[in-house]
Amino acid sequence: MLRLLPTLRGQRCLHQQQSWHQRHRQDLLFFCRRQLQSSAPQPPKQRPRLSDIRRLAAQSRPERRHILAGIGLLAISSGITVSLPFFIGRIVDVIDSEKDDKAALSRSLTRISAGLAGLFLLGGAANAARVYLMRSAGQRIIKRMRDAVYSSTLTQEIAFFDRSRTGELVNRLSADTALVGESLTLNVADGIRSTFMAVASVGMMIYVCPRLAAVSLAVVPPVAVLAVVYGRYVKRITLQVQDRLAAATQLAEERFSGIRTVRAFAKEAHEIRSYSQETQSVYLVTLNEAKARAAFFGSVTAAGNLVVLCVLYSGGLMMSDGRLSVGNLSAFLLYAVYVGVSINGVSSFYSDLMRGLGASQRLWQLIDRQPLIPALPVAGQSAASATDSRLGRVRGEIKFERVAFSYCGGGLGEEAARLQLFHGLDLTVPAGASVAIVGPSGSGKSTLGHLLMRFYDPDQGFVRLDGVDIRTLDPVWLRNQIGCVPQEPMLFSCSVADNIRYGAALSSTTVSQADVEAAARLANAHGFVSALPQGYDTLVGERGVLLSGGQRQRVAIARAIVKNPRVLLLDEATSALDAESEYLVHDALLKVAKGRTVITIAHRLSTIRTADLIGVLSDGRLAELGSYVELMARPNGVFRRLIDRQTL
Repeated sequence: MLRLLPTLRGQRCLHQQQSWHQRHRQDLLFFCRRQLQSSAPQPPKQRPRLSDIRRLAAQSRPERRHILAGIGLLAISSGITVSLPFFIGRIVDVIDSEKDDKAALSRSLTRISAGLAGLFLLGGAANAARVYLMRSAGQRIIKRMRDAVYSSTLTQEIAFFDRSRTGELVNRLSADTALVGESLTLNVADGIRSTFMAVASVGMMIYVCPRLAAVSLAVVPPVAVLAVVYGRYVKRITLQVQDRLAAATQLAEERFSGIRTVRAFAKEAHEIRSYSQETQSVYLVTLNEAKARAAFFGSVTAAGNLVVLCVLYSGGLMMSDGRLSVGNLSAFLLYAVYVGVSINGVSSFYSDLMRGLGASQRLWQLIDRQPLIPALPVAGQSAASATDSRLGRVRGEIKFERVAFSYCGGGLGEEAARLQLFHGLDLTVPAGASVAIVGPSGSGKSTLGHLLMRFYDPDQGFVRLDGVDIRTLDPVWLRNQIGCVPQEPMLFSCSVADNIRYGAALSSTTVSQADVEAAARLANAHGFVSALPQGYDTLVGERGVLLSGGQRQRVAIARAIVKNPRVLLLDEATSALDAESEYLVHDALLKVAKGRTVITIAHRLSTIRTADLIGVLSDGRLAELGSYVELMARPNGVFRRLIDRQTL
């Protein structure tokens, strides 16, 4: 039987040595780095290229039948809409010409109205079917893009998430994909509709009265140019608004998730002011957009009214000469209104299309990015084949050979600064042994576990499992051989049972309720779980906030047991627990450690007396290696100094 950790109670040497602020130093540094990233200058936006437009259009290819059908229905409904002013003009002329013969007028109006009613019902049905086809096609495009963005993002290496802002990634996944999907369907349909209406209305204006059309259409070119200029300006403003909103969302998300830190430092008023400043920047940008919108629509409205005035003036003179009927003048006025509305619709379509192209560029960056460290099996290799052909049954021998490693700082797209941790580190963990890793804060204890799990790859050197470089192994299979119990376990906002089942080695593995309860008993968790209101079906809240620290640790241990790993990685799971919880967690770890290789990341040195070996990290290397007794026998050794400091 392996001896992993003694069942000691009540010792809090580490807490006596370190102040509360020191224990949160990494959190504060992380926060400061994020703030510097958010304030750093961003790379300039790229202008949409033809290849971007083609790629954006390619997203609609699987829905081309529905989109083409929608466009056909759009042509029917738009054609009926365009015919409305013409028929109104005919009705006005009929009323004017047959006003003295009531019977003839009644028959004519009944015949025309019946025909128009049927035509309008057809147009309404076509429009309803068009909206359904376009919207359903758009939602399918959005789903595919969200799946692609999420799968690509989730499989990126851990360093990618170290340099990325969660709020920005979520914004791309939700808002940008929706914007692209709508641009390819609803906005395209509206653009086609506006273009068709404008062209058809101009044609009908020329058909009704060419001379009057020449007078009224003189204002169209300058208005069209103004619309294009306005659309480009709105595109720039919209991108600025999205960026500012993303920054505000990021701020709110971080503060909500870290509400306990905010509350502990009494920073509520400060955070309210900070968020108000972010929303103020959004407001100032939208204020500029409002000014431009006011100027544009004011100009268009004035131009449209002047056109109507010119039409009425010129048409009235033409009516007095008998060259234009009342019905034709009425129809002409309606067509002039149609042209104005359609030009506005075309400008809006252009602006929305530019927004969609801008959003798609950000999505392509995520979809096209290849992870530096794979998270899924390589093509043509399954977990089973990796097990049979490479290692067989895992013994659990782990070697770190001449490992050099450094973390990259900086944000995405920035020059990365490197923080050197290891240079030439060598460490061997025998199969079936329990090895504790100790060292000063920042010496890289937890990083060894990250390298073993292949969250990061070493800059130089090798990490081997049973003599095989882990970079050549199936990453899914590798991580299924390692059970990790972190210091602060992450539980998902689902039930206790679902959190335990999450540890199953493969997603296809069925974990029965009996398996869940057996793992919970071994982890000393069955007692408190059974006492919960809904037992194993009790929801634990976001990050398991509804459970105590000791309860979360025991659920995490049960999750590791379900995986049945050959290697157990413990990142000091008891340093922040009370004596009773510490005893229960220690007892559970002793049970789980039987027959496995165990690596313990130790922060409280008094808990590793009976480890088979203790490795001491210092200055980027393995400074000492031996048993507790051997290391304590070195009066000037690094381990002895660490012990002396914690027992002051």
